[in-house]
Formats: sequence, C-alpha cells, structure tokens
Amino acid sequence: MSTIEDQATHTRGAVGEQFVTWLRAHLPEGWMDACSSGDEAALRSARRSFDQQQFLVEIGKAGWAQPTWPTEYGGAGLDITQARVVDELKTRYRVPRSFNVIGLGMGAPTIMQWGSEELKKRYLPPMAQNREIWCQMFSEPGAGSDVAGLSTRAVRDGDEWVVNGQKVWTTLAHISSFGLLVARTDPDAPKHRGLSYFIVDMKAPGVEVRPLKQITGDAEFNEVFFTDVRIPDSHRLGAEGDGWAVATTTLMNERVALSGGGSPSGSGNVGGGPIEELVAFARESGAWDDASIRQRLVQAVIEGRVLKITNYRAAAKRNAGAAGPEGSVTKLFQAEYNQRLQNLAMDILGANAMAWPTDDGDTNARIRGFLRSRANTIEGGTSEVMRNILGDRVLGLPREPDASKNVPWKDVPRSQ
Repeated sequence: MSTIEDQATHTRGAVGEQFVTWLRAHLPEGWMDACSSGDEAALRSARRSFDQQQFLVEIGKAGWAQPTWPTEYGGAGLDITQARVVDELKTRYRVPRSFNVIGLGMGAPTIMQWGSEELKKRYLPPMAQNREIWCQMFSEPGAGSDVAGLSTRAVRDGDEWVVNGQKVWTTLAHISSFGLLVARTDPDAPKHRGLSYFIVDMKAPGVEVRPLKQITGDAEFNEVFFTDVRIPDSHRLGAEGDGWAVATTTLMNERVALSGGGSPSGSGNVGGGPIEELVAFARESGAWDDASIRQRLVQAVIEGRVLKITNYRAAAKRNAGAAGPEGSVTKLFQAEYNQRLQNLAMDILGANAMAWPTDDGDTNARIRGFLRSRANTIEGGTSEVMRNILGDRVLGLPREPDASKNVPWKDVPRSQ
C-alpha cells in the first residue's frame, strides 16, 4: 500500500475477514447464508440448535464482544474505525449480543476510569463474556431525578463499609452478580460531596431483591434492600466522598449506552429486529399502500441513520477520553424515536394489535416492544432531565436554582 489511507482500508478489511471467519466457525451452519439471503425461515431453523449463552461466552473470550477494550481486560484492542467494521458485521449477520447493558455500557467504563488494576482484571473479562450480569443502584424512593439527595448510608468499619438503605427501579438486580452502588458516607457534607461509590456483591448477606412487575408482564426492575451489608474498602471506586464524580462517569456513559444498539429498546429496532423488517412487514400486510404509513416509515429510516451517525460521534469521543453531556442528545432522541417507531408498528398491525394467536411470536414481540418503550423516556434519566442537562451543559443556559446545593445533607428538609 502506498498511502496511509490505503493501509487503513487494508487493515479494516483484514479485521472484517478475520471476524467473518470466526463467525462461520461459531454460528450454526446456514445462519450467515440465511442472513445474506433474507431467508427468515432458514434463520429460525438455525436458531433452534443454537446455545446463545455459550456463544456469548466464546465471543467474549475471543475479544470480539468488546473490540475496543484492551486485550488484557477481555477486548480485542481495536481502534474505533476497526471496531465499527466489527459492529456492522454483527448487525449484518444478526449476531446475538449480551443484554448486560449496565455492565458493559456503564460499569465497564467506570471501572476502567476509576478502578484499580486488580479490579479491572477481576471484573472486566467475565463481563465481556456475559458470565456476570451487573446492575446499577442509584435511584431511591426519595431520590429519583435528584440522585445526589440519596439517603442509603455506608459507615466505615475498619477495612469494610456497612451499608443500610433501599434502592428502587434497579434493572436486572434479580439476576445480577454485582452492582454499582452510590451511598452516603458523610451526612455532614453537602449532598454532592458526601457520597462514595462501591462495587457490591449482589449475593452478599443482607442484600434483598424484590422484583417489580411491569406492564409487559416482565419483572425487569427491582427494589433492593440493604441490611448491614459489608463491602470491602478495596471495592470502593474513587476517593471517599468523591462518589458523585464517579457516578457522573456512570451517568454519562449510561446515556450513550441507552441510545446505542445495546439499549433495551434497541436503536432502530421493532420487536427485537431491524427497522427493515418493519418495512417488509408493511409491504406484506398491505399497509405500505397507505401514503401516510410510507411517509412515517421513510422518516423512521432517516432518523435511524441520523441517530446511528450521532452515536458513532459519541462513541468516538468516549473512546478518546470520557463521555460528555452530548450523550444526553442521543439518549433523548433515541427514547422518543423508539416510541414513535413502536407506535408506527401498532398502526401497521391495526386490529391485529388487539388480539393475535398465541403462536404468533412476531406479533407478540411487536406488542411487547410497544409496551416496553413506554419506559424509554423515564429510564436512565427522564426526557425532562435530559433537556435540562443539554440546556445547562451544552447550550450554556442558566442552571435551575437549587437551594440545598451547599447545605449539609443532614439539614436538608425531606419527607419521612
């Protein structure tokens, strides 16, 4: 190759070939050909003999699950351009991805930035291999949008911390091995300065998880109660009292994660599949003949592409250093975009959205996607909070007044 650009193109091509070769050796026979030809029946047939959990372990061990992570932490050590090639191939061949969004999207960046080398090597590889699921414990019954007002207490006892309190809306807590916990360690300091951040073993004595059933019928969210739970000081991230700075790292990455392909709603997804499937369904059902439906589908495709490109920019910035407030742009847009997409799916289904055969898995997935999307504008920070962040930190508008900002937390009035 005679130019740097040619060399880069060659490198991307080599990475793509290597990954495709790996996929052919690890996906069921016929899977990739079915994806290339659009043969959904053949793909369903290939899935019947597929052990997805074992596949997620293997792709994690090979480094392809998290290609930009350093190799010593379970990644492939690729740059963002090479990783984009891998990501596009995953989309093309419908490669299963881990649902461990909180661990991969929020926990990993936080541990990489604030954790010791021992913690990185202990927790990141199993996370990449989908062997340990993570949850995030920030919100409380009395501290939702104002997370810094939380009251869960952690008291130092030698080389350990004793934690008591309650968290709520904790996604995946019921199946998690570990959690990210922010607790109050100094009630005499103002609310943002008296917090510390910990990694907690979700199976430790004193941790109780109570699932909360939601409109989909699932119990994805949970309450978590702590009663004299002991956490080693070695599992504290950041300095004592510096938990808000660590939490900010998690929150910034959360907004990027929830606006990307790994989000529970899924960027450009309807019922777990790409938007192109919705276009195909509209053609098959006859809804394509409706000009207003066609217009909305075209608009959805355009918005999906814009979101994807914006996510690339946010990911590039995150890989270059740390995620910034621009993650709120994509989180806000993704949440409202996905709700529009799910509403469109219901309009295409028409009367079939009210009743359908029990063996109609496609319609069931679309209905679930519609119901699940109601949470998108609440989880990970409400759309109202996202607009406040953008106004303050991106547009430079005056901040909303906060009378309790510099008052010792113990002196701030709160409901009992």
